[in-house]
Amino acid sequence: MSTATITAIEPVRKPLYQSLFVQVLVALLLGIVLGIAAPDFAVGLKVFSDAFLKLISMIVAPIVFCVVVHGIAGAGDLKKVGRVGVKALIYFEAMTTLALIVGLVLAYLFGPGHGMNINPASLDGKALTTVADNAHKLQGGGIGSFLLNIIPTTSFDALARNDVLQVLFFAILFGTSLALVGGEKGERISSFIDAVSTVLFRAMGLIVRLAPIGVLGAVAYTVGRYGVGSLKQLVSLVVLFYVSVAIFVFAILGGVMTLAGLNIVKFLNYLREELTIVLATASSDAVLPQIMRKLERLGVKDNVVGLVIPTGYSFNLDAFSIYLTLAVVFIAQATNTPLSFGDLMLVLGVSLVTSKGAHGVPGSAIVILAATLNAVPSIPAIGLVLVLSVDWFIGMARALGNLIGNCVATVVVGAWEGDLDHAKAKRVLDGEELVDVTAG
Repeated sequence: MSTATITAIEPVRKPLYQSLFVQVLVALLLGIVLGIAAPDFAVGLKVFSDAFLKLISMIVAPIVFCVVVHGIAGAGDLKKVGRVGVKALIYFEAMTTLALIVGLVLAYLFGPGHGMNINPASLDGKALTTVADNAHKLQGGGIGSFLLNIIPTTSFDALARNDVLQVLFFAILFGTSLALVGGEKGERISSFIDAVSTVLFRAMGLIVRLAPIGVLGAVAYTVGRYGVGSLKQLVSLVVLFYVSVAIFVFAILGGVMTLAGLNIVKFLNYLREELTIVLATASSDAVLPQIMRKLERLGVKDNVVGLVIPTGYSFNLDAFSIYLTLAVVFIAQATNTPLSFGDLMLVLGVSLVTSKGAHGVPGSAIVILAATLNAVPSIPAIGLVLVLSVDWFIGMARALGNLIGNCVATVVVGAWEGDLDHAKAKRVLDGEELVDVTAG
């Protein structure tokens, strides 16, 4: 009788200088130094950030299409796909409502706008001209307009304009049709789409290697353009928002992750490269493809990832929801505008609707905030001028919180549906199984 000895193989780790996280961190620090030492030169480096974001944007729509179509066609059971979608929407609404309440409560507890005593008549509204126009268009269209906008004029138009929600709509329709066709024809098309997806993820891996350059450009521009001391104005609002996002992530999302059997701190460490890129570029679009791949490698089934992540980009904006109610109450406090219980309920109700159209709208946060203020007549809409100067800094935490919320949502829906490999997820989060999305 022989005995077999199983030896645990230690994962081979890359040298520190090859780590994408270390490279991004070095680029971030270098950007700060350049912004302080040579602000004019640093501002010109924004072209690197813009180029990186354009490269990512170029590949987002086709990746979303391929992942969603292959996920639905490969699921086999269309009832299961519908069930995942319903569970995701239920989760989104619950978390969004909770986030709106968190923003409202913290704004009242800490009162960041108290003592500013701003006279709305003294504010210059010129900076709001474009924003106000977009807000009126958004508000005037209402829910009907938003729902109609989900349907693309043509499938190619949705891909060309990189509208993730429209691409998702067409992908769900195409994937469902492919699953219904089935047979040899369906299998051939499904295999082709899977092959295209593999190539696109390889291309994404090449693009992600340029992330440090993109981060360098974004941070250098921010520091050079606004200066390190630019947070002095409205610092209380900025600090409170960052604290609010941290509380929501570690207390609320951390609790939800615990129920799913995973640790939020280990989960954030697993996503550290992507989170650093988002923090520097203030854009969660910059990491959408690699986030989808990382969640799949974590043990979440591809059909869940393909449905939850793209949908969440429009329907599950946790940090944005916190900001919406926090900023509205801040403006009311700064302009000494009393808010009744009815006003607060109106703010909550309107925010629950307007927050759904945030992603993909140019200057989305300011535009949606303007639409919300226009729907609450007791608060002077001109007060929006007060938050314009710090929107970029708030935007960094906003993008970060939104991304974390969507990643947690994907894991939770996967666990809820039984489509999460808990054993694999724990191995990955404990560092026993390494994941490298730059390998494609």
